[in-house]
Amino acid sequence: MRGSVRLASGGEIDRSRPLRFTFDGRPMTGYAGDTVASALLASGVSIVGRSFKYHRPRGIFSAGIEEPNALLDLRLAERHDPICRATVERLADGMALCSVHASGTAASDRLAIIDRFARFIPAAFYYKSFMWPSWRLYEDRIRAMAGIGMLDPRARRGLAAEHHRAVDLCVVGGGPAGLAAALAGMGTGKSVLIADMDQRLGGSLLARDGEVAGMPGRDWAGDAAVRLRRGGALVLTQTMAFGLYDHNALGLVERTDTGERLWRVRAREIVLATGAIERPMLFANNDRPGVMLAGAVLSYLRRHGVRAGERVVIATANDSTHELSVALRAAGAEVLVVDARKSDFVTKVVGKDRVEGVRLADGTGLDADLVAVSGGFSPALHLYAHAKGVVAWSRQKGAFVPRDKLDGLSVAGAANGAFDLAAALAEGWGAAGGETGAAPRTSEPDRAWSAAPVVDPEHLRGRVWVDLQNDVTTKDIVLAHRESFSAIEHLKRYTTLGMATDQGKTSNVNGLAVLASLAGREMGEAGVTTFRPPYAPVSFVTIAAMHRGELSHPVRRLPVEPEHRAERAHFREYGGILRPAWYGAEEGAIARECLAARSRAIVFDGSPLGKIEIVGPDAAKLIDFIFYTRMSTLANGRLRYGLMLTEGGAIFDDGVVLRLAEDRFIVSCSSSHVPAVAAHLEAWRQDIFDRRRVFIHDTTASWATITIGGPGSMAVVRSLELGSSIDDADLPHMGFAEGRFGGRPVRIARVSFIGERSYEISVPASLGGALWAAARSAGAEPMGVEALSVLRLEKGFIIVGADTDGETMPHDIGFAGPRDKRRDAYVGDRSLFTEDAMRVDRRQLVGLRALDRRVLPPGAHAIVSSGRERRSIGFVTSSAMSPALGYPVALGLVENGRMRMGEVLDLEDYGAKRTGGSRHQAEVVAPCFLDGQGARLHA
Repeated sequence: MRGSVRLASGGEIDRSRPLRFTFDGRPMTGYAGDTVASALLASGVSIVGRSFKYHRPRGIFSAGIEEPNALLDLRLAERHDPICRATVERLADGMALCSVHASGTAASDRLAIIDRFARFIPAAFYYKSFMWPSWRLYEDRIRAMAGIGMLDPRARRGLAAEHHRAVDLCVVGGGPAGLAAALAGMGTGKSVLIADMDQRLGGSLLARDGEVAGMPGRDWAGDAAVRLRRGGALVLTQTMAFGLYDHNALGLVERTDTGERLWRVRAREIVLATGAIERPMLFANNDRPGVMLAGAVLSYLRRHGVRAGERVVIATANDSTHELSVALRAAGAEVLVVDARKSDFVTKVVGKDRVEGVRLADGTGLDADLVAVSGGFSPALHLYAHAKGVVAWSRQKGAFVPRDKLDGLSVAGAANGAFDLAAALAEGWGAAGGETGAAPRTSEPDRAWSAAPVVDPEHLRGRVWVDLQNDVTTKDIVLAHRESFSAIEHLKRYTTLGMATDQGKTSNVNGLAVLASLAGREMGEAGVTTFRPPYAPVSFVTIAAMHRGELSHPVRRLPVEPEHRAERAHFREYGGILRPAWYGAEEGAIARECLAARSRAIVFDGSPLGKIEIVGPDAAKLIDFIFYTRMSTLANGRLRYGLMLTEGGAIFDDGVVLRLAEDRFIVSCSSSHVPAVAAHLEAWRQDIFDRRRVFIHDTTASWATITIGGPGSMAVVRSLELGSSIDDADLPHMGFAEGRFGGRPVRIARVSFIGERSYEISVPASLGGALWAAARSAGAEPMGVEALSVLRLEKGFIIVGADTDGETMPHDIGFAGPRDKRRDAYVGDRSLFTEDAMRVDRRQLVGLRALDRRVLPPGAHAIVSSGRERRSIGFVTSSAMSPALGYPVALGLVENGRMRMGEVLDLEDYGAKRTGGSRHQAEVVAPCFLDGQGARLHA
């Protein structure tokens, strides 16, 4: 920037440690302690980017997270950040930076010509211009021009870590109010966490003069940080609180040298000392490089030793700029203060690509290379709004301030409209319960910080920028108001005001002021936009933190995995569990295993089956309420199949319930649904049951379940010598017995999912391998999940989620008995009698027999035609070739399916359309294809 220089001394930078970097290909040098923005200013760079819509030149505007202009593409070794904010990014040696929204470079953008056509592309022009003849004609080109930054898929980003912390007091903001709050909280014995976005604590004290507790403000801040750390407080710098959620849960992102760290914090009390954001002023061409927030100019001067201009005009409406005027003059700049409170204000910036001068309201022209603006301060109340806090306009403070006190949440300092240092310290101290009158004191005189937005109606129709990043002008707001988009949320979407990556931090209040002026309303009457998390952009990498790959969805493993691998098992993931799909060579393996189950004996690892124990005097009441099938009538030592429903009456899961005693049940639910079923049970237990009378324990991982099935299964089980009789009289189908194996307890349940005599034997997980080996030695052949799926399909047994969808109810699969008989309450009961539930054309479970003996594609739709109308009446849910029957079998959900028995359906496989598709015909039959009477269960 013209006139910007690095001072020979001063600031927090280390001039003995130069750092080399490039911007748009130009080599430059900064120092340790610089931000990217301060280094660019010191290097004389005035244009750092281009605006989103018109590609107008943009310069550095602020010194914090509110920056709307200085968004850059950053590369450093393997790191790539396509939209880093230069004002908060610490400079590092070797950085390669370039503008992100320019065709060419920031200084020479080939798309700058768009600005010449600005009069033809006002707010909402795309809603009006691209509808005819079709949006599709324009979409690709418009999308190619949209967006800010381009992510390089080859670049790597450091892994983000994740931490959890529970504290008594969390203070957001490390300025004077935040430091006072943290010190007060620590003094009352509370565990304290304080977080601030800057590299060090202090906030405004780091750049402004001020004396606290008899020492310079910046020294007091440093001393306070040391005391907090020594006192056990957790002090997080370079940390942004991006969201405040229910029950005082905070999301924080900490920037580290190796990446970012996500903090999930739960606090009994929260003090928001988030400060305030300086507002710009409204005048023509106020978007030119060289127009900066006054506080930012002071920050770069005091903290980085960078004087941002030589001939400076300070346009202000409050007393905060007095210190800047003195400091700039001391640094050798020429300074003129234009105070809007004295009926003198800037109306226009002169200069094409940067500030070259200004014009005042009286017509005076002034040479300048920097315009420092301060139109007042807007408390940063985003987190307060996340907690459903309501703001109100304060004419006295010229700002929106918190209207209500929220439980467990306090707002202090500038965030509460207390802009004076003494008031900020007192509020922070009191918010954390500090002793009255003991707050740190200051001798700084009070100043008139408050200022309402200055809106000059005569200049609303010019090119006066309100939102710098999205190119929203006062003219756009005038147009929106004229077209009746006068509600603030409508204005926001019509003009895109406040919808850029900065979320309107420097533009929203000025936009509201312009709208209020046009509508003849008071500030606050037009309402405010809704703040939602995050406070500033957070990368998906950080939000995911360590929850990625197997860390995101860890693959669970079977306790008998080594034995399966020794058997040459082919593994696949089923419901997040790594399980054997088949054994040995793939060709013919599934058919071989199916035939073994039908003719000999197989051994199958069913360890993932749920084993959720429900214990207590009210166990029977809970399980009756959860299950569609009544379970309280179950005798001890017996099992019963049943369904669980959602509140909407849809099938949630199925499974077998075992009653061990009057007050003890085991729910054996689907393997992949165990966590969901456990959560379902626990939710209802806590909601309507006495938690002292019924308890839930998920013991699934503690047991290995080895299933032995087939006509020869009884002989295999007898050879295991489990210490319990397995004769049919003692252990009938759906019966239960206990025994011993390897000196440990064993549970034997006679239950089948394959339609053959079958025994599920559960032993402590550590004995699973030994039990598997014993079954193999007794002649049982190994079987995988794929064969199991075929066997259950031959019997017409469903898999919830495969043969049902989110609308399937029990009577749709032929299980209407409990609905017709039960009169007590259970989950989903009322939903089974709604008009929709009683429709006769509901999709029902049926069997499908392919006429041409080809396997029906799962997902293929049954199509009926009526005149020119064609529609789907159902679809195939599961399908396979049956080795035992010699032809394919399938299940499907078909409208009024049970009344269509014998009907031939036309099926179309839409999933194969791109490859020509496939058509089939199938006869509707009963779902059970094999042994409809169940005789094989007792063979």
